[in-house]
Amino acid sequence: MQRKKEIYGLIGFPLGHSFSQTYFNQKFESEGIDASYENFEIEDIGELMEIFAEFPELCGLNVTIPYKQQVIPYMNEMDETAAKIGAVNVIKIIRKKDGDFKLKGYNSDIIGFSDSIAPLLKPHHQKALVLGTGGASKAIMLGLKNLGLEPVLVSRTAREGVLTYADLDKAVMDTHTVIVNTTPVGMYPNVDDCPDIPYNLLTDRHLCYDLIYNPDVTAFMRKSQEAGAEVKNGLEMLLLQAFASWQIWNS
Repeated sequence: MQRKKEIYGLIGFPLGHSFSQTYFNQKFESEGIDASYENFEIEDIGELMEIFAEFPELCGLNVTIPYKQQVIPYMNEMDETAAKIGAVNVIKIIRKKDGDFKLKGYNSDIIGFSDSIAPLLKPHHQKALVLGTGGASKAIMLGLKNLGLEPVLVSRTAREGVLTYADLDKAVMDTHTVIVNTTPVGMYPNVDDCPDIPYNLLTDRHLCYDLIYNPDVTAFMRKSQEAGAEVKNGLEMLLLQAFASWQIWNS
């Protein structure tokens, strides 16, 4: 098989849920760009350097669950925002004339999330619950703070400064009217699963945002909507962060 001039791709595990490959390859075809976008499903981050060795045409990578934090030690350089967040979802490969290369880490999740949720925010949206403590949650926390909200993490494990799901009583739910799911709970194929929050305490003052975009309507979104909350999935965030990724790779 003849390889295209440029290759871009996505690393993560698993990748069956991802639309990035379809999005980018359609973009390349429609815009006449001589490139392809590949899924690199790796079970261990230690396989990362093997990808660079096997694909010298590789120009850039996106990073998804569970490697947004694990890739950081491999970076030669970090963008200021990615360093502040502590998570990388875009890797720019800067090649040198001698064939060597360096890796620079960026975070476009914060761009995609902030730009997609901002139009939905209302004056009473002052505090937020961020479900999950993985790499994506770090970008969401900073994005919410930049938008003027006070976010707090929610985890299954109790620790200082983090709420547990058992802590989500009426007082917490009444004041935290933005809820963002950054966990993979409910992602295809486990479409009947949902985060363990008290959906009966949701109201029409709540905005429930799910980073998952496959399925279109997650169980988290459906149950929130049934309680009167406004809901949104992560598809627009994906598209906005993908556009930002392309700009990073070509800047």
